[in-house]
Order: sequence, then C-alpha cells, then structure tokens
Amino acid sequence: MTQLPAIAIFDVGKTNKKLLLFNEQYKLIFEESKQFAEIKDEDDFPCEDVIALTNWIKESFEKILHDERFEVKGVNFSGYGASFVLLDEQLNVTLPLYNYLKPFPSSLKEKFYADYGGESLVAKQTASPVLGNLNSGMQLYRLKYEKKEAFNKIKYALHLPQYLSFVLTNKVYSDITSIGCHTNLWDFQQQQYHAWVKVEKIDSKFPEIKSSDVVGGFVDENIPAGIGLHDSSSALIPYLISFTDSFVLLSTGTWCITLNPFNHTQLTDYELHQDCLCFLSYKGKPVKASRLFAGYEHEQQTKRLATYFNKSEDYYKSVMYDSSLVDNYRNKAKISLADEQSAMVGQSAFSKRELSSFKTYEVAYHQLIADIIEQQIHSTNIVLKGTNVKRIFVDGGFSKNQIYMQLLADAFPGIEVYAATIPQASALGAALCIHEHWNSKDLPGDIIELKYYTPEQKLIQH
Repeated sequence: MTQLPAIAIFDVGKTNKKLLLFNEQYKLIFEESKQFAEIKDEDDFPCEDVIALTNWIKESFEKILHDERFEVKGVNFSGYGASFVLLDEQLNVTLPLYNYLKPFPSSLKEKFYADYGGESLVAKQTASPVLGNLNSGMQLYRLKYEKKEAFNKIKYALHLPQYLSFVLTNKVYSDITSIGCHTNLWDFQQQQYHAWVKVEKIDSKFPEIKSSDVVGGFVDENIPAGIGLHDSSSALIPYLISFTDSFVLLSTGTWCITLNPFNHTQLTDYELHQDCLCFLSYKGKPVKASRLFAGYEHEQQTKRLATYFNKSEDYYKSVMYDSSLVDNYRNKAKISLADEQSAMVGQSAFSKRELSSFKTYEVAYHQLIADIIEQQIHSTNIVLKGTNVKRIFVDGGFSKNQIYMQLLADAFPGIEVYAATIPQASALGAALCIHEHWNSKDLPGDIIELKYYTPEQKLIQH
C-alpha cells in the first residue's frame, strides 16, 4: 500500500480541537475533531483543560504516525490567541491556562495605565484596545502582583500555539504572530517588546523569538515541526501567498473582521474607539483590523423573523437575492449610523424596526442584510482608508449569502468583491507556512476558490 505524503496540523479553537492532514497539493485528506469539557481555575472561573489537550495531541499524533495510509512529513500548529501556558523550571505546566474572558481587576488596570502613560498612549503604541485579559500580557502582569510566589516559579510563558509545538518537540520559542495580537506586549513603532514589559521583567519569562516560517524542532528525529501561529494570522497566509495586489480580507463568522495587510498607519484614538486593532502577519508586518458583531446579530434577528413569520430558523438560506426589493430598503438603510458612531459591537438599525411594516419574510430579510451592510461599510472603510485596495475577499458564513455578497459589491463599486472558499483556512495557513521544509513540489495555484460579484447599483451614497 502506497502511503500518501502529508503534513499534520493541530488547529486548536476555543470549542473545537482538530487534527487535519493535507497532501502535497494542500487538499484536505483527513480530519478529526475533539471537544473537551472546561475545568475551573482557583477562582472557580472556567478555563481550558490543558492536560487533557496535551494528552490528546500526543495520543492522536502517535496514532496518525502509525496510520498506514499516510506518511507524515511535517507538523505545525495554529491556535487561538490571548492565552498563555505557564511552565516551571522542569518544563511542567505550573498554573491553569487562564480564560481570556475572565474579568480583569479595575484597580490593577488603573495602576498599570497610570504607570505607563495612560490608556490612549499604550493602546496606540501596542495597537491594542484596552481589553483586560484579552490583552494577554496583562495576565502576566496580574500574576506578578496578585500571585507573586506563583509568578516567580514561572520559567517560560508560552502563548498557546507555541505550547502546542512544545508538546511534540520539547523546544520553547516565542512567535511574532502571537506576540503581536492585541497583547499589550509589542511596541509597533519600536518593533520590540514595549518598555513596560522590560521594566516589569516580564520579558525574562519569554523564550527567544523565532520566525514563523522556520522549523522549531523535530518529532521522531526526522519530522520537521513548526513553532505554531496565532489562528487569525495563519488564516491570512493563503491570501498573502496567492495574491500580490493589495486586498482586504473580510472574514465572517460571529464577528465580521476586516483585515488589511496593506494599511501600516498607526492606530488613531478614533480607530481604537471603533474597536480597531493591529496584529502582525507571519512576516512580521502590521495588519490593521476592524470588527463588527454582525454574525451574532444575524443569528438573533433571523430567530426573531422566524418567530414572527412562522418560518424555520434557517429559512433565510432559501431566500434569493431579488433586485426588485432594492427600492424597499434603499432609502431606509441610512438610519443605522446617522446618529450613532459607536464601537462596532452595537446592533444595526434592524433591531429597532417594526416587523409589522414588512409584508413578507423575504422583504424583511433583505432589509436586515441591507442594515448589516450599512454597518459593514462603516467598519470596512475604517481600515480601507488611505490604501489603494483593489479587491475584497469575503470568507466564512456570509460568503455563501447571495444577498449579503451582492449588496457588498454594490456598496464598493470601485473594488472587485469576491466570495472566497478555503477549507480550514487557519490550518491551511500553518501548513503553507513551512512548505519548503516538508514539500518539494511547487505551491499550487488553486488554493482559493473565488466567485466574483458584479455591482448592480450603489446601495448607499458615501
């Protein structure tokens, strides 16, 4: 039996943990998914069961190595950010993998920003809105002041993707995609750890920074292993490899995140207030990102529509784009942001609309998408500003929504708008990142499947 050469990728999300195999043409040939029940930290707050995760990685990798169908020629890792695994002198896990949603003490936050120049200054320097534990560097700052003895026992603080690599290689490294993602750790102007990290001696807990596209170690002596990547940065890699002209990626899910790898300007107070941030690509370049809670709103409002019109919750999937409905929403759409330039976590105008004013579900649903698009225009324009972007690629849930895609194309008539399909983008990015270390074949040209949407008319004048 001929074995298929493949790269193994561990893609660890908050909910689903996956082991994926890609062949030399980067087609997905194996997928296994696992979920673990959360445990509690010492404050009774839910957190990741890092020991269960560790055991699963070791066991599932060993199993795939002995699967006669595959020849594993490389391994890499992508994982969610804002999370540290803390190791002691013996390189054993010494504290819980704290949940980034855990509330951060206000008194400690006030002390930190008072000591280091205020929220606005630190946020601009580190491209990190003030997000408490979501600024992962603050988790270490907190440990230093609240649990000094435990803090002193920490030999290494590894962001989760680098810990995943450590599990199989026993090598410790830091990675720029994890350090550079709303952590409060990195000074984007100086391109080094921020001054506070050195003053507080937190940098002593970090191993050396290694480039994202190098081999961090070997498994079974001959299988090259990457050092792991933050999943958002990893998901951008297939696009950065495939396209040289400037573009933005609109990644849609619960959050709709607009990523512009070609906008390197420093964040302004306005952008930070609008929930913008920057992270670093696998090449160490800033990527400006804005986000909108549109997927969540879509989920809530389609439930409301289903109840009112007596339809199933997924009825919206059967609603096709109808250009004759355009005039119904064209004059209404402006309501949403006329009087409220707030951070992009609020609801669109649709939440205030009376459903009795719509004759059918279809008319109401077109209005919902029009209202979401109005917000999306605002959110995307924040990171488009000042850059000559030629294309918008949309991936995730809304890329399959014909109405959303058509209205987006109408809203940006000067830019080519595409629905992009990439299976398992963050895992694929991690595989592509170490291509030269495991794959002797050329990179394929068909990694991304695209569907072009032609603008029909301008939805809103801007």
